[in-house]
Amino acid sequence: MTKRPLMLTGALAAAALALTACSSGGASGGGGEAAAAQFNIDTASLATTTEPGTNPVAEVTWNLPYEPMSLDPMLSFNYAENTVDSNTCEGLTRITPDLSIENALAEKVESPNDTTYVYTLRSDVTFWDGSPLTAADVVYSLGRQVGPDTASYWTDYFQNVASVEETGENQVTVTLTQPDALFAQGMSSAAGAIVQQAAAEAAGEQFGTPKGGMMCTGPFKLDSWEPGKAITLVKNENYWDETLIPKVEKLSFSFIADESTAVNALRTGDVDGQFFYLPPAGLGQLEDSDASITFGKSYIFWSLRAIQETGTFSNPKVREALLAAIDSRAIADVVFQGAAIPSPVLTGPAYYADDEAGALFQEAFDSYEIKPDIEKAKALLAEAGDVSAPIVLGVQGSSAVHEQTANLIQAAGQAIGLTIETKVIPVEQFGNLYFDPKAREGLDGFFTTYYGNVTDPLDVYTTFMPESTNNFIKYDGAAKELADARKTLDPVERAEYTIAAQEKITRDLPWLPMGDLPVILVQNNAISGATASSAYLGYPWAATIGGVE
Repeated sequence: MTKRPLMLTGALAAAALALTACSSGGASGGGGEAAAAQFNIDTASLATTTEPGTNPVAEVTWNLPYEPMSLDPMLSFNYAENTVDSNTCEGLTRITPDLSIENALAEKVESPNDTTYVYTLRSDVTFWDGSPLTAADVVYSLGRQVGPDTASYWTDYFQNVASVEETGENQVTVTLTQPDALFAQGMSSAAGAIVQQAAAEAAGEQFGTPKGGMMCTGPFKLDSWEPGKAITLVKNENYWDETLIPKVEKLSFSFIADESTAVNALRTGDVDGQFFYLPPAGLGQLEDSDASITFGKSYIFWSLRAIQETGTFSNPKVREALLAAIDSRAIADVVFQGAAIPSPVLTGPAYYADDEAGALFQEAFDSYEIKPDIEKAKALLAEAGDVSAPIVLGVQGSSAVHEQTANLIQAAGQAIGLTIETKVIPVEQFGNLYFDPKAREGLDGFFTTYYGNVTDPLDVYTTFMPESTNNFIKYDGAAKELADARKTLDPVERAEYTIAAQEKITRDLPWLPMGDLPVILVQNNAISGATASSAYLGYPWAATIGGVE
């Protein structure tokens, strides 16, 4: 895709030029044009894999953006946690690098009716301690996530589960209360990861922590976890899948949170690789180092989330006006250095399957325009009533992307008559915004990356059901369409319901879409093979890493 200069007006141009003037990768611009993007990506150019390495490797050091809270799969719903768990714990099915779904611990999955799923387990799978995988382990792993008292982060996939039962020596049957189009798909994520019942019960609440350890079946096993220092995995010599037997003997994870420090560690070779979900400010420095950058197909998107039911930003007209004033292409090219793709909706083409339903989603996507319109924004704001109270946005500390996006949005707000302020939240505390209402006090919104887990836009849009724990403003404008979509198993009919919901969500904007983000995979040139797509959060991405000549 050829990038064209971006024509910005007034405060927007000033903000964009100010950003590019201090950017390490951008050339300075003039005449109201933003600087050319350093990277030029489009949907068609995104990778799903990298060339598998062929040589054995004694140790690979991989950086995480923070230290995981827990490695218990049912408590793992974030980048660092899933980056580790995808190599250690696996489910009955799993997502693949091309974002399709294949069988894993289940050799067969049957659905005799719309509310029943029968999983036949492989007979050759053992846990790391050599004990066999049993149907009882599966019943335990799924069953502990069912019901109102579960601590699981994945309850959305289990909301319609009536029972999980052992119905044969190697057979587990899940019965639903009603048809649910997301249940079977969701089992390919960490929601469906199987742990050893005996180990989990013995460790109790310590399971998945440095003290309690864990026991799973994946190609790497947990060797040690030194809090504040490192997590170390080692090769599982008895792994059942011969196509994914690791060439890496030891996989060590560091916890470098600061972007500049992480980039420098990659540049010097102190760290062998990292997945970035936001491009660090110094990403371009790696082009002249012994590391390679791969942009991967991704479910991740960038958005501004409304989080309060009162205040200026709680007004849908205000959100619509602000989005109309925002130049998404400027955000992609200036803030993300070209490592983003503007999108008018929250779920872009990565969520569209290569079938009739996917074609419907693509048609709906193509019907939207992506360009700023200041006059339209001012007219919308005139309909909003009193907008004198400032909008306060939470910005993650030590993130150039957060800071620079905020600067552009402040300029957009100023251009149409909104007062937008920012509050910096330290990176170590930013995650609290998702779970703790007190952490959100004094804020009207915050910037967030977010991702679904399967190739179905409904997986994201169910976030906007009134009962969703992520629906902080209790938005209910598309509840009927989403409920109808969820109980519809036919992909085309489900797409029609979901597109109807998408139209309302895109109108009311509980979250403002600001671009699709690729997976940014950095690997030292001495290795290759890591999964490049969003599947790294659910697929054993390190099992294909090996040394190269």
